[in-house]
Amino acid sequence: MRHIFKIAQTLLVTYYAYMVEYRAELFLWALSGSLPFILMGIWIKASQTGKIELSDIEFARYFLAAFIVRQANVVWVIWEFEKEVIQGKLSPKLLQPIDPVWHHFLSHIAERFARFPFILGLILLFFALYPQSFWIPSLGRILLFLLILILAFMLRFIIQYTFALFSFWTERASAIEQIWYLPYLFLSGIIAPLEVFPPLIREITLWTPFPYLVYFPASILVGFPIDIFRSLLMIFFWGILFFIANRWLWKQGLKQYSGMGA
Repeated sequence: MRHIFKIAQTLLVTYYAYMVEYRAELFLWALSGSLPFILMGIWIKASQTGKIELSDIEFARYFLAAFIVRQANVVWVIWEFEKEVIQGKLSPKLLQPIDPVWHHFLSHIAERFARFPFILGLILLFFALYPQSFWIPSLGRILLFLLILILAFMLRFIIQYTFALFSFWTERASAIEQIWYLPYLFLSGIIAPLEVFPPLIREITLWTPFPYLVYFPASILVGFPIDIFRSLLMIFFWGILFFIANRWLWKQGLKQYSGMGA
């Protein structure tokens, strides 16, 4: 166990040093995730008509929470894995005593630590511009939010990594992610909280993995009423489903990869 932790620590330190080298790029990536702030202005204007249940303060807090969640669960493993398979860079990693997925997973974790100062700065800027929306969640709510945020990231990672394994059969596995991104954008809570959806659409959406990637953790932080037990069950259900598919695709993909002469 100590050996495992030492390997994980080494990889984290290495990837953190690598990420810090590209501070300007990290800042631009953080800004690229500011779509919730743009949509916030639209929904705040809509709330002022009185036809929407949520107030402008609730919209502001929700989209800030959605911004934080998006910054924490951004994943790019499909593009890296696709490049490794196409260029043959996966072969040296297969010779190492650890599964190649840990390189990608720990690089994502390290990137979060490198990105954190930029996220904190943008949050402070948000409260400077919208001081009326400032609030301090309870300690219990913050801890629950952090736990669910980790689960949401892990679900997002395993989903995209599963799609990445199709790189063994196609050179454009990233196209799957681009198709997946459209319903993810509209149903995850990035465009709008599920409270503004029609009841039937909201109920159908809750059976998909999308709302548990952004809407669920954001709602926990803001304090929206939500069925926590059901949401956790759905996270574990989709996580286990994609994990099983992931392991099967990995085994079949390695056969395909070795068959190509790797």
